[in-house]
Amino acid sequence: MNDSAAASPDPASVSAPRLLVVGGGAAGFFGAIAAAEANPAARVHLYEATAHPLAKVRVSGGGRCNTTHACFEPRELVKRYPRGGRELLGPFTRFGPRDTIAWFAERGVTLKTEDDGRMFPDTDDSATIIAALRGAADKAGVSLYTSMGVRSVERAIGGGFDVTFTDDSQARFARVLLATGGNKGSAGLTIAAALGHAIEPPVPSLFTFHIADPRLVGLEGLSVPAAATSVPGTKLADRGPMLVTHWGLSGPAILKLSAWGARELSAREYRFPLHVSWNGQTPAQALAALQGWREANPRKQVATINPFALPARLWERLVAAVPGLAADAQWAGVSKERLQALAAQVGASEFQVEGKSLNKEEFVTCGGVRLREVDFKTMESRLVPGLHFAGEVLDIDGVTGGFNFQAAWTTGWLAGRAMAGAA
Repeated sequence: MNDSAAASPDPASVSAPRLLVVGGGAAGFFGAIAAAEANPAARVHLYEATAHPLAKVRVSGGGRCNTTHACFEPRELVKRYPRGGRELLGPFTRFGPRDTIAWFAERGVTLKTEDDGRMFPDTDDSATIIAALRGAADKAGVSLYTSMGVRSVERAIGGGFDVTFTDDSQARFARVLLATGGNKGSAGLTIAAALGHAIEPPVPSLFTFHIADPRLVGLEGLSVPAAATSVPGTKLADRGPMLVTHWGLSGPAILKLSAWGARELSAREYRFPLHVSWNGQTPAQALAALQGWREANPRKQVATINPFALPARLWERLVAAVPGLAADAQWAGVSKERLQALAAQVGASEFQVEGKSLNKEEFVTCGGVRLREVDFKTMESRLVPGLHFAGEVLDIDGVTGGFNFQAAWTTGWLAGRAMAGAA
């Protein structure tokens, strides 16, 4: 694999098909490898605009790379995609998580499954995944060019594409794969639009919530294992672990909610009320538990022990949030009204969200090339023959947990093989 900072392929005509992959991330690498392995005669050129290919792979999962998820039934797997699930059903039957596991195993990487289904390399190091991808690309004969972007792609007379690079050099390719990600500045989206594709506006899909509330001050780093979150006045609701941060709330219960509500929350300019059940119970369920606890522990202090196994510091904040409920009060002295108020704090604490931050490990967007304009058997454009798409340049995004990488592997594999004539 040639890694060059300022090179472009010889534009002279050759007998072997010349294939271009734009974007050196997970989908681009996987597509380039799939094409080169499926057709060894093909000349596969992979271009990355920055000096750091696979940068997102390197930082994902806290540097461990959440490579995929142990959800092996395609009909269940597609439920983890707020956008693109229906379209991915067929592709996942052809290349799903089991295939990802086998692909990396064939290249010396063993993936392990954690309790929540996330899968990581057994080294707990994203460098292991990067080495496997770069090694496979090198072995397959992929030519990698870094610090070189693509400025334009135009349909050539007689077939193929005339491509202009950011150094103004030009070359012709038989087929092109756009795998540049889905950020607003994505060159792939600009190129796709210029070739006639409709683009769904990109907005953040996985993000944390900014909340300034005295109940959370000083609890940074505290987590609960099974929270339930919802946005009043909408259908948005989710469950999972939740984390208190310096700026508000994060963790899967928040990130999944943000994914499903990406467009709706963007329309609200990330200002909206949030309900949190700290243990997943409704206020009525929490009230029943509290009533039983009061009867069984009448002389114990309310602030020192709770029936929900919530962290002590969090429980103290919830108790303090109930008007008139003293920290040293005994359970026997808690009135019905205050017990109800405490149950509401446990089962439906209301917070006001006033902004967002992109999750440092999962910078994902929704939006991209409109899905009905793509053939998901080959990832080829229905409008421009020979143009393919993979990864987040499409209007596809998954919740946190390895699902976005799985979509990248799947769409990259299908696109690469189709480009090479092996679809």
